[in-house]
Amino acid sequence: MKVLVVDDDVVSRMVLMHLVDASGAHDIAEAEDGADAWEQLQQGLRPAICFCDLRMPRLSGMELLQKVKADPALAGIAFVMVSSANEGAIVEQASGLGAAGYIIKPFQAEQVRSHLGSLACAPDAETPRQTMQRLGIGGERLLAYLGGFGGQVTAAAAELPALLAGTGRQATLARIERLQAGCQTLGLNRPAAALRALGAGAFDAEALGAVLADTAAAVARQTDSARRECEQA
Repeated sequence: MKVLVVDDDVVSRMVLMHLVDASGAHDIAEAEDGADAWEQLQQGLRPAICFCDLRMPRLSGMELLQKVKADPALAGIAFVMVSSANEGAIVEQASGLGAAGYIIKPFQAEQVRSHLGSLACAPDAETPRQTMQRLGIGGERLLAYLGGFGGQVTAAAAELPALLAGTGRQATLARIERLQAGCQTLGLNRPAAALRALGAGAFDAEALGAVLADTAAAVARQTDSARRECEQA
C-alpha cells in the first residue's frame, strides 16, 4: 500500500515514516510540506493514505486537505491529520472536511497501525479470485466483464468531456453513476469512490478526464491480474 507522509519537521517526518515502515510492507513517499505534497499529487502520486501535519508553511495541512477533497481524482485518499494535543477544535474542523482521523504527537505506534489496518481492510480493489467468488463466475467470464467495462470507460473518456461542456450535465452524471456501479460490481473500490465523489460535487472536464484515466488504469491492472489468475488455474 502506498503511503504519503507530509511534515515540515524532518524529525517528526522520519519518525512517522519509521512507524509506517514498521507496520508492514508499505511503499512510503514523503513531502516536506503541503505545497510539496500537492505538487507530487498533481504529478500523479496516488497514495491510499496520507498522514499530514496540520501546521506547515506554504500550504497547511488543512489547506491541503481541502484541495485533495475538492479534486475528484484525489478525494478517495484517506487523509489522517497529525496534530498536537491542544488542537482539538482544528481536528474537529478537519473531520468535517473529510479527514479520516488524526494522530497526536508524540506518535504512538498503535495509532499508526490502527489507521493503516483500517485501509488494509478496504483495499483499492478486490483480488480477481474474490470477485469471481462473489459473483459466482469463472476467470474467463471475469475477463469478458472487464473487457466490456474497459470499453465503456474508454467510450466515456472520449464522449463525456464534450457532453459536459454542452448541455449534457445530467446525462454525464447518469453515465458516471453507471460507471461507478460497474466499478463496484467488479470490485474496483478506489475508482468507485472517486466516481462517487465526482458525481457528488462540482467538477469540470479536466477533473472528469483525470478520474476516467485512473479508472481505465485500474481496469487494465485488474485485467492483467485476472489473466494471471486464469493462467495459474
